[in-house]
Amino acid sequence: MNHRNSLGKQGENLAIATLQKEGYCIEATNWRSGHKEIDIIALKDEMYIFIEVKTRTNTRFGQPEIAIHENKIRHITSAACDFLINKKYKHIRFDVISIVIKYRQVLDYLHIKDAFY
Repeated sequence: MNHRNSLGKQGENLAIATLQKEGYCIEATNWRSGHKEIDIIALKDEMYIFIEVKTRTNTRFGQPEIAIHENKIRHITSAACDFLINKKYKHIRFDVISIVIKYRQVLDYLHIKDAFY
């Protein structure tokens, strides 16, 4: 596994552990629909939450969450529609978790709820 994939996996594992501590039930991780992927799908308070995790080692080029562009948002929302087929749900939400990790130490962790529609 290369450094980039390893860093991303480390960020996703941290996000999952934190979400579980906060009462989220993790339904799926790295869920795919064709070439589209959702990092984490969670349930909380009868709501499906689709979460994109962005992890970086520094903020030289800005916070990690600014790397989520319109095309990525379209892929996530489209994959969410595919996931929701035949599911019973009341509400959905799209969140972003932005993490900065340096030398295995978390420097910044931000959970942005309702990040996009």
